[in-house]
Amino acid sequence: MDTLMLSRIQFAANISFHILFPAINIALCWFLVYFRLRHTAARGTPAAQSWEEAYYLWTKVFALSFALGVVTGITMSFQFGTNWPGYMERAGNIAGPLLGYEVLTAFFLEATFLGIMLFGRGRVSDRVHLVATLMVAIGTTLSAFWILSLNSWMQTPAGYQIIDGEFHAVDWLAIVFNPSFPYRLAHMLLASTLTSAFLIAGLSAWQLLRRTANHGTHLALRTGVLAAAIAIPLQILAGDMHGLNTLEHQPAKIAAMEGIWHTEKRAPLTLFGWPNEKERRTDYAIQVPGLASLILAHDIDAEIKGLNEFPDAHPPVAPVFWSFRVMVGTGMLMLVVSWWAAFTWWRRRRTVAPGESPYSRWQLRLLAAMTFSGWLATLAGWYVTEIGRQPFLVYGVLRTADLVADHAPAMVLSTLIAYLTLYALLLSAYVLVLMYMAKHPAMPTPETPQSPKAATPIGGPA
Repeated sequence: MDTLMLSRIQFAANISFHILFPAINIALCWFLVYFRLRHTAARGTPAAQSWEEAYYLWTKVFALSFALGVVTGITMSFQFGTNWPGYMERAGNIAGPLLGYEVLTAFFLEATFLGIMLFGRGRVSDRVHLVATLMVAIGTTLSAFWILSLNSWMQTPAGYQIIDGEFHAVDWLAIVFNPSFPYRLAHMLLASTLTSAFLIAGLSAWQLLRRTANHGTHLALRTGVLAAAIAIPLQILAGDMHGLNTLEHQPAKIAAMEGIWHTEKRAPLTLFGWPNEKERRTDYAIQVPGLASLILAHDIDAEIKGLNEFPDAHPPVAPVFWSFRVMVGTGMLMLVVSWWAAFTWWRRRRTVAPGESPYSRWQLRLLAAMTFSGWLATLAGWYVTEIGRQPFLVYGVLRTADLVADHAPAMVLSTLIAYLTLYALLLSAYVLVLMYMAKHPAMPTPETPQSPKAATPIGGPA
């Protein structure tokens, strides 16, 4: 492989590992706000202790994920200079300020209140602790806002002019709120909600199976299941709106997602098949006539542009085609599992004794198996977004091949192998630590503030 392909794979490896942790933390901190609110509202009752137990465990999960997210984010940002200097040279006037806004508004806010959130229990009042958790949650959402604004601008650039080959801002509101940004932001926030909800439900189910659960585990499990059941239909709606926007602004990506090789009306929906880019057809295709036009344009007679309309300007078909189906398939599985689990809880909620689970062991095993399903769907969706933008880095304006650094392929390959090895070790350690924390969820007794000692006279005790 040449330098271009190796550099693309290296950046994909970095972003794939990095996005795992923001995909958890963006929404997980709002779950922590909810746990803290319920604890504060129930103060003085037995339920308060249970909500605090749930908050304690998942605060540790948040801290672990936050640390890995920061480290991998820094590593990823270095690659703009090492592998893609042409991008910052040409688009740095747009990308630089947006990344700077993320640091100044989001990261500083998170860093300011994170210490209180993690170590304030027993040292500050419940209200101050709640406010600190809320500020961290707002910070994580602001971080997603700015990062997705930049990514969306690269997908649907607006509000700029090019002078001597460099991008210059003309309208910052148009840049920040570019045509695809609202849809991408909603899609990512809901994706994070589902990722966190299934992580909470799955790890809680695993605790129940291993008999390491406490009262907070039951509350966390219920919260995760109900949040997933509510979020998944909203995600389907957001995905449909995002698809309409993509059809308008990036029709080549839609054609690759659906394997539509030639422009046609009443385009069929390909459920499964094997894209054959050499022959420009989908082999072994299982299709539903007219359904692609109905879903994509909400009109069964609509004309959908095919890949033939974009010679040398469309993404590789197979990875986009399959990633889209993995994302949709995982989403459908999430819908079935979350609604089934929510219905089971609703049906048995009055007959289950306090401290017992409404789920059988095989039901808990299924929920535990879905623990990291959000990661699978998020990664697949991210591949659709990023591979689907190719061959452009800034869609329709800057080609990826024109911006890569001129390194020797062997050097890029060696650093790629080092990254992959390190990330495999870190990911294994992360999962093992999650399992350890789930096995040892006991909450320590908060430290009791000591009264100040009486001052000793200079001359010593009398």
